[in-house]
Amino acid sequence: MERTPIPVLTVQTAPYDDQRPTGGGGLRRPTALFESQRNYLPNFVQSLLSSVDLRDRQGCTMVVGSDGRYFSKTAIEVVVQMAAANGIGRLVIGQNGILSTPAVSCIIRKIKAAGGIILTASHSPGGPGGEFGIKFEVANGGPAPDIVSDKIYQISKTLEEYAICPDLRVDLSRIGRQEFDLENKFKPFRVEIVDSVDIYLNLLRSIFDFNAIRNLLTGPNQIKIRIDAMNGVMGPYVRRILCDELGAPANSAINCIPLEDFGGQPPDPNLTYATALLEAMRGGEYGFGAAFDADGDRYMILGQNGFFVNASDSLAIIAANLSCIPYFCQMGVRGFGRSMPTSTALDKVAKVMKVPVYETPAGWRYFSNLMDSGRCSLCGEESFGTGSDHLREKDGLWAVLVWLSILAARKQSVEEIVRDHWTKFGRHYYCRFDYEALEPRTAYFIMRDLEALITDKSFSHQQFAVGNNIYSVERTDSFEYVDPVDGTVTKRQGLRIIFSDASRLIFRMSASSHVRATLRIYAESYEKDPSQHNKEPQAVLSPLIAIALKISQIHERTGRKGPTVIT
Repeated sequence: MERTPIPVLTVQTAPYDDQRPTGGGGLRRPTALFESQRNYLPNFVQSLLSSVDLRDRQGCTMVVGSDGRYFSKTAIEVVVQMAAANGIGRLVIGQNGILSTPAVSCIIRKIKAAGGIILTASHSPGGPGGEFGIKFEVANGGPAPDIVSDKIYQISKTLEEYAICPDLRVDLSRIGRQEFDLENKFKPFRVEIVDSVDIYLNLLRSIFDFNAIRNLLTGPNQIKIRIDAMNGVMGPYVRRILCDELGAPANSAINCIPLEDFGGQPPDPNLTYATALLEAMRGGEYGFGAAFDADGDRYMILGQNGFFVNASDSLAIIAANLSCIPYFCQMGVRGFGRSMPTSTALDKVAKVMKVPVYETPAGWRYFSNLMDSGRCSLCGEESFGTGSDHLREKDGLWAVLVWLSILAARKQSVEEIVRDHWTKFGRHYYCRFDYEALEPRTAYFIMRDLEALITDKSFSHQQFAVGNNIYSVERTDSFEYVDPVDGTVTKRQGLRIIFSDASRLIFRMSASSHVRATLRIYAESYEKDPSQHNKEPQAVLSPLIAIALKISQIHERTGRKGPTVIT
């Protein structure tokens, strides 16, 4: 029996003026806004699809995945219906809509897709009262560059209609191909539902020595591990890869069922929110612990007794131990990248290894050009994101497997590896203080006034006395980045104060939220002497923080008594 073609409709709409992607082609808003505002999601999806040139869009393949949060399945249905109506030839979607961000990047690169759409709000809370997001990956498997984000925004401001096939229904649970005949289309529209883990797992097998990791987890000198998927997308990956493939006991993995509200907790892998993991690790039973965020691109590492490895140290330690990974033994190491707020611990390793370090603005998209041009092998950010040129996204599980590979090769504990690293390279005491949910105008004026203060000539070489400490300003600036590949200039990416002893203070506005603003203060102090490596970071950094609070007046101007989160 011949199927009746599915109609393609053109729906009239009105533009929204607040759909500017916040970086990497991503739009993150309260879930209630997506649900209550008429055509809010279709408008942005149409703007995103229209940003791809028509000749590139017609008949192309795109990848779609989500972190499983509330509203994801509704949004996937809209994305599928609109992709079909806009001439996309094939969509590859993870089973039940589940695909981690690294897996989406992996599949895009593997099948040479035109790009991908990921439904995630990263580490933000889920559920009806949480946040929802949609971001665009381009053909290299990385976040959309700023030029694409700007194009999406320009289209969104004048959008008058969108195309959709409202009668098209896809079964996300059934692996395999589904075909749909559309009105006025010569070729059927195809949807392929794929196993969420398979393709990504095959890539990891080609990077790591799985036998060495398996022996670490199951051999005579095995260590016990505890892995917290935080009820996000990583549950299926942890069970399949760490438990089934590498032999970790099933009870090593906790919170592995993706939930729409992530169990009521923000899926944010840090000491504030990964409390179940931290308590388990403090008991001393487990030698290695890790947690992942909602979409699987961020991670946290803990050692026995809850020994915390900050993200900047983790990046530097990974860099210093790349010889433990077969991939890098084969491919070599060409250079490192870090975001400007990330500590300079990586720079010390790069100097010894005699490879360049590229300092970029915050945002993974800035690493893509470096990796595509062969300049950069390993990149990382202080916000618990680390990855390499195997993909164009940060990759939490990849970082965990690197750590397990290092443990297997060095036969030391997490704490021993970290302390050995400090002894060799020195310790970078480091903290980030987040002032969240600020009134945007207040945050803007704080940053404006602070920039005027620190860039004034009178601020140069100023000295600050705090207790027994004297800090002399060596230089200040508003950070700007010139891409070494294409010469693109990105300005106003944070305010830096660098002192004569290499200590740093950094002030930066986060672009991840829409309704309220987040202002972040970063403090870093370098200590070479191993006898001084056992102090609490906040105690060491308290004089720098006192300077930051004094010159910014953030408590007086916001009415706050302290930061929302300290990491």
